[in-house]
Amino acid sequence: MKRYLPYLCVVLGAACWGTIGVFNRQLAAAGVTMGTTVVLRNTGALVLLTVYFLCFRRQVFHIHWRHLPLFLGSGLISVVGLSWTYFTCQRMCSLAVAAILLYLAPSFVVIAGAVLWKAPLTPRRIAALALSLAGCALVSGVAGGDLEVSATGLLLGVAAGMCYASYTVFAHYALEHYDSYTMTYWTFVAAGLGALVFLRPADLAATLSQPQGRLGALGLAVVSTVLPYLLYTRGLEGVESGLASVMANVEPVVAALIGILLFHEVPDLWTGLGIALVLCGVVLLAAGKEKANGKA
Repeated sequence: MKRYLPYLCVVLGAACWGTIGVFNRQLAAAGVTMGTTVVLRNTGALVLLTVYFLCFRRQVFHIHWRHLPLFLGSGLISVVGLSWTYFTCQRMCSLAVAAILLYLAPSFVVIAGAVLWKAPLTPRRIAALALSLAGCALVSGVAGGDLEVSATGLLLGVAAGMCYASYTVFAHYALEHYDSYTMTYWTFVAAGLGALVFLRPADLAATLSQPQGRLGALGLAVVSTVLPYLLYTRGLEGVESGLASVMANVEPVVAALIGILLFHEVPDLWTGLGIALVLCGVVLLAAGKEKANGKA
């Protein structure tokens, strides 16, 4: 069972990321701005992680300063950079376009793995990646409607995908020296402090003064941020980076299912097919890994 734990962590982490729409909608309904949402997510996560690690794992506070650039990269580029580019892209393009551009991330990770770490681009991995990307496109609704893409919006969406992918790259190197908890904490030290550039004290006070804002902020920080990063980073200790990135594409599947169950967004044929394709890609990757382990 232990050998499956890293895979389970990756999938559960992606599932938690898929819940972000619930809390974003709650905060938007309460009139919370995008900048305040970025602060609530990243700075809120930093506060919660600091309290948790002070109580249970104080060893995470000790790092070698020569490794600080890795955490600055993962925090500012992978977390804050993703927040800004992705949410701005959503305001300039359709949500479908923003989502499919974001999920170019596994392609970037697989390519980075092949270039930086000589990870093999096997036919199985390429097929799984193609299935996963096609499934994300269908779940996002690309197959069904008119899409309007500005050049700026397109570049921002591609940048969001690259920011998303970069966390796996930074984690690959940081995990050679630290455990997953230290990696996660120092990522959010950089992200939480970096997000303060979006801080508007009056907006933050107004958000936290109402119950809906407080609940949305707590869910966004805990369920959609702290838990998935801890789980996903823990999974990277036992799952190859490109494989983990593609497996994490279960996130849009979870988001689609939440839309069905909580917001009564009845899926059409394309959405159902997209969910099936993403799941097939994950199963194909997992089956390939298990086969390799069996040969070993």
